[in-house]
Amino acid sequence: MIGGVGSATAAGGRVIVVGSLNVDRLWRVPRLPVAGETLQATGTRVEFGGKGANQAIAAARHGAAVAMVGAVGADADGAAYLAHLRAEGVDTTHLVTAEGVATGSAFICVDDRGENQIVVAAGANGTVSAPAVERAVTTLAPGARVLLAGLEVPVDATVAALRAAAATGVITVFNPSPVSADFPWGAVRISVVIVNERECAQIFGAPDAAAAKRRGVDHLVVTRGAAPTLWLSPEGAREFPAHPVRPVDTVGAGDTFAGTLAARLAEGAQFPEAIAFANVAAALSTLGPGAQGPIPRRTVVESLVPRR
Repeated sequence: MIGGVGSATAAGGRVIVVGSLNVDRLWRVPRLPVAGETLQATGTRVEFGGKGANQAIAAARHGAAVAMVGAVGADADGAAYLAHLRAEGVDTTHLVTAEGVATGSAFICVDDRGENQIVVAAGANGTVSAPAVERAVTTLAPGARVLLAGLEVPVDATVAALRAAAATGVITVFNPSPVSADFPWGAVRISVVIVNERECAQIFGAPDAAAAKRRGVDHLVVTRGAAPTLWLSPEGAREFPAHPVRPVDTVGAGDTFAGTLAARLAEGAQFPEAIAFANVAAALSTLGPGAQGPIPRRTVVESLVPRR
């Protein structure tokens, strides 16, 4: 149990999400291009994305009361994004509208197997400051149970969020994606880190509880695609089977997992239950195109979670 995780609470715990908001430009291709190659796209579309906002919407659709901390540009994309988040029930009070910069954007190729390549332009996400994040998290923390933070905003802003949340007893969940060599592992205690296999290898070398502890991490959760999700804790290691699907688009699967896990932990669920829900939600999110549209609602996930 960490910071009360596992204790009984009312449904719909509050989650603070600190992270990015991007407008995604997507190209469907028969296969991912190699260096120097030009491919003909079979389709294009524009959608809302960004790891932070994807995670916020996943948590909200799973029943959490979500507050988003970050920035959009003072442009049409930013205004549309704020309206979109409010329609999803996400609190945008602490989202800054940054003057003179565009809303963040991502350029995504998705192939016929559902695999993807992504290039991100930070835009307003790069203006998110540590003092602003610290103020926002400190303001929100008294009513919150979980903070979920990522790395598509400046590292110092993420560190400020984790420190401010930890100082008030809020459970800190960190998805260090994309991996940054500048993140000061060990400088702040982190309740839960969520990584995929490649990120795990880059940061920890191998899925290892001792390696995680040396970096100030209490619980390490490693997603492994269709293979079982691994949970490493002070009590040992456990695996949780992935939900079997034939993916169409994997763009938002990791974000759906993180947001769903945060929502379940915010309700006081224990790790086995939270991971089981997150596995199903992440799998279902790959059954349609785009990052946010296919994120499933709680009732759908509940009907498919294996009964223990």
